[in-house]
Amino acid sequence: MCSYGEICLRTRCVLPFEADPAELHVLRRVVREQLRVWGASTLADEAQLVVTELATNVVKHVGVGVPATLVLEPGEGRLRVEVHDTSHTQPMPVRVQCGDECGRGLHLLAAMSMGWGTITTATGKAVWCELPLNQDARCLRSHRAWTLLGAYQDLPGVPAGLNVARLPVAEECATDLIADLLHWLAARGSDPDAVLNRAQLHYEAEAA
Repeated sequence: MCSYGEICLRTRCVLPFEADPAELHVLRRVVREQLRVWGASTLADEAQLVVTELATNVVKHVGVGVPATLVLEPGEGRLRVEVHDTSHTQPMPVRVQCGDECGRGLHLLAAMSMGWGTITTATGKAVWCELPLNQDARCLRSHRAWTLLGAYQDLPGVPAGLNVARLPVAEECATDLIADLLHWLAARGSDPDAVLNRAQLHYEAEAA
């Protein structure tokens, strides 16, 4: 599936794009279509979110309108996602405060991926991450949940020394995490009950 000027090889998709918020929906569409062609549609939501975060970082920290390139490359058991830009400045995760709208992208990237990093290139840098392939939706969700619960232990206000490998502790941490998310959504005008209902519908559909 080749469109919007990308170069698609048998196991690689290269998509030059302009860093602009208006182009993000095009990137997401191309990612979804390319993964469908590769038979990896179950990874589409995760890959689209990662690509959106990486491209948004280019817009915010390099500039609107600068040239950038998205590279998708499936490998053994994983999908590599790279976004190249023209800046040599390396991204660094920062500790975000309550109410901050920025600074969470790299934390999200680390939580969702098998690994991530940066590469210096001749024209700037590339930020990359790798997502697990050949897993069904439930396995992917379990992988994300385990990673998030592991990171949750290190947040302020969470008792130190928790072992989320123990089921009772994992259940308590998961409950607290869900409650935190509901508070966050409510503070932004969302209806927590509606979100819970949608989450329950997604769970039941995938569990079936």
